[in-house]
Amino acid sequence: MVTSALEETRLRGDRRIGTEHLLLGVLHAPDSLAARSIGVDLESARAAMEGLDRAALAAVGIDVRGIERPPIPVSRKRTPFTSGARSVVPRALGEVKRSGSRRITPEHMLLAILDCEQPDPAAELMEHLGIDRAAVRERVSHSDG
Repeated sequence: MVTSALEETRLRGDRRIGTEHLLLGVLHAPDSLAARSIGVDLESARAAMEGLDRAALAAVGIDVRGIERPPIPVSRKRTPFTSGARSVVPRALGEVKRSGSRRITPEHMLLAILDCEQPDPAAELMEHLGIDRAAVRERVSHSDG
């Protein structure tokens, strides 16, 4: 998932892995319970992120129609996490511990991301997509075990 989040970060031309990239990383496993529970596919989530970016820029008077961001070239340096993304990882590990698992699954990551609150980018994206976070949590939590 982190590899997929990194891929999303680079595709978007971003320099740091954020919670929104982690959410997109979860969607890279479309057959997982996590992705099915969200009810949104990767392309729809990517399009929603682009829409949020355009709206934010338009709010400060910047029109980006027709402008594409180039992907960030692959670097030997590590791509840092935002503080929000760094806070998701321990929550995901807590979910791993609660479930008795040995590794972070898309479901553990999603449960941790669901705790993000606005103005966190993942929370904004879920709101924009109309995702019922409580319903998603219920589906993922009660299928675990």
